[in-house]
Amino acid sequence: MLNNSSILVTGGTGSFGHTFIPMTLEKYNPKKIVIFSRDEMKQWEMAKLYKDDPRVRFFIGDVRDKDRLYRALDGIDYVVHAAASKIVPIAEYDPFECIKTNVMGAMNLVDACIDKKVKRIVALSTDKASSPANLYGATKLTSDRLFVAGNSYSGDEQTCFSVVRYGNVMGSRGSVIPFFMSIKKGEVLPITDNKMTRFMITLEEAVELVWHAFDDMRGGEIYVKKIPSMKITSIASAVSENAKQEEIGIRPGEKLHEQMIGIEDALYTYEYPGHYKILPSINDWSSDSERIGDGVKVDPGFTYSSDNNKDWMEISDLKSWIKENQHKIGKI
Repeated sequence: MLNNSSILVTGGTGSFGHTFIPMTLEKYNPKKIVIFSRDEMKQWEMAKLYKDDPRVRFFIGDVRDKDRLYRALDGIDYVVHAAASKIVPIAEYDPFECIKTNVMGAMNLVDACIDKKVKRIVALSTDKASSPANLYGATKLTSDRLFVAGNSYSGDEQTCFSVVRYGNVMGSRGSVIPFFMSIKKGEVLPITDNKMTRFMITLEEAVELVWHAFDDMRGGEIYVKKIPSMKITSIASAVSENAKQEEIGIRPGEKLHEQMIGIEDALYTYEYPGHYKILPSINDWSSDSERIGDGVKVDPGFTYSSDNNKDWMEISDLKSWIKENQHKIGKI
């Protein structure tokens, strides 16, 4: 589907973009990938990696600026929406700014993509959008609903919107693995709560989920990949096996366990071999056979959270992953 196409990635200089771009260039050979973001220094540095590849273009802009989006979307077939304000404490301190990017930016993109006749848009979401406990999660839940509803607004324009949802990415900048690795050997590793669990997903798996969404979507679906869980104490042990761990207490707005599908979505959720799909509750789309495909409806009381997961990552597996990816952990 993405072969010989024009793709735009909002927030494309972030962790996801740094993985999506080389993987997509190699697998699909698109006509061009446009990196749309507001940080000129990140664009300058990233452009050096692709100075000899005419397929990669850079476009400075902000999703808050609808006029700039309209210009960037000229001739674009597919969009990945990765731009977001996502640091939880900053969102609590500066809620207006978070709302402008995550909510108003989503509205701008929905309008612009419909008017510019973009074929398909996949928006990146987060576990924090499921039963949100902080402002960041609330804005991402709102964003998810905007992209789902965008399929109603597109009418006969054949512009489709869908969402992919996943948890914290292993080794990405700001995640717990590089934080633990930054603590000097012999020092205490701070653990917010010994009972805390987290989902474990790689950037490569996140990219593959986006590819699948582009290929499968009919509009309005939320895709959730099946991934393993780990206790936070096990993650710490994988990083530094002999380090002392000290429980310091959970932070404001932080969940004890990550959740990607809440009980309120169970009525519209279908299971597939490698993922779940939450279908839209509006317009009877949840009973649409094309959207359901070969999915099996989950039980009415179903939830998908990091503590009730059937799949758990072993400490030895995470150790092996850290060893293989040492060169890029915390870099993007």
